Amino acid sequence: MRDQDDRMDPSDAGVARARLLGALPLMEHRMESAGIPTSVLVGGDGPPLVLLHGPGESAFWWSRVVPDLVADHRVVVPDLPGHGATGMPKDPLDRERVIEWLDGLVDRTCDEPPVVVGHLLGGAVAARYAIARPDALRALVLVDGFGLSRFFPSPAFAFRLMRFMSDPSRKTYDRFLPHCMADPEGLKAEIGDSWEPFVDHYISGMQEDGSSRVGMGRLMKSFGLPRIPDESLRRIRVPVTLVWGRHDKAVRVRVAERASKRFGWPLHVIEDAGDDPKMERPEAFVRVLREVVGASVQVEAPRAT
Repeated sequence: MRDQDDRMDPSDAGVARARLLGALPLMEHRMESAGIPTSVLVGGDGPPLVLLHGPGESAFWWSRVVPDLVADHRVVVPDLPGHGATGMPKDPLDRERVIEWLDGLVDRTCDEPPVVVGHLLGGAVAARYAIARPDALRALVLVDGFGLSRFFPSPAFAFRLMRFMSDPSRKTYDRFLPHCMADPEGLKAEIGDSWEPFVDHYISGMQEDGSSRVGMGRLMKSFGLPRIPDESLRRIRVPVTLVWGRHDKAVRVRVAERASKRFGWPLHVIEDAGDDPKMERPEAFVRVLREVVGASVQVEAPRAT
C-alpha cells in the first residue's frame, strides 16, 4: 500500500509489474548484453521490430500497440539500461556502451536487420545506433524523438516535469500528465483497470530508490539532451520516418517539420495526440508503422562502403 507521502511500497510495484506482464502477448527474457543484465519482452513472427521507450519508462509503454504488431511481426521490446528491470553496468554507461548493448540485443533476438522504432529518449538512442551501425537495421522510425534539436520544451511542460522529478508521486504525475497527453482523461478511460498498475509501476521506478531514476539521468545526459549534429544525421543510410503527435510540448512538431525538410524524411503527424501518439492513438500509430515496415521489406538496407 502507499504510505502517507504517496510513495510506492516495493511489493506493490512488483505486483503491478506482474500484472502488466500477464496482460501482454510477449514473453520476458533475461540476458546479458555488453555486461548489462537486460530484460526484454519478445513475441510474434515476421519482420522484426525493436521498440525503444522514453525516459524513465519501460517496455510497458508500448503495451497499447504490441497486441496488433505481434500478429505479423517479431516484436522485441527491451527495458533500456537502468530502466525497468534492466540493470546498470558497474562501468560508466556512456554512449559507446549503450550502442554495444543494443548491438548484442539485436544480434540475440533478430534473425535479420530489424526496423528500430524509438520514442523520445529511445529515438535519440535509435538515431545514434543507425549512425554507428549502418548495417545493423533495415529502417529507423523516430517517434517524437529527442536529438533532432536541443531539448527545449514549453515552459509549462518544463515546470511540471521538474515538480514531478523533485517529488515523483501520483499527485505530481497527475498534474504533469496534461502536458504530455492531449486527452489524459480519455486515455485513462480507454486503458481502464490497467491504468492503476501502469502508473504505479512507472512512479515506483522514478522515486528516489527506483530503478529508472539513475538510468534516466545518465541516458538523458548522453543521448536525450545533446543535439545530434546534422552531419551525423546525414550519415544514416537506412530509410528514416518521423512520427509526431500534433500537440507535443516536449519536442514540438516544428522540430520534426524542420528535420523532414532538411533531410527529406517523411513526416506523419498524428492528430489529437501529445508526445506519445502510440499511447493516445494506437490505431493510427500502427497504421503508419505498418506502412513503414511494408516499404522497408521491399528494399534491402543499404550497406556501408
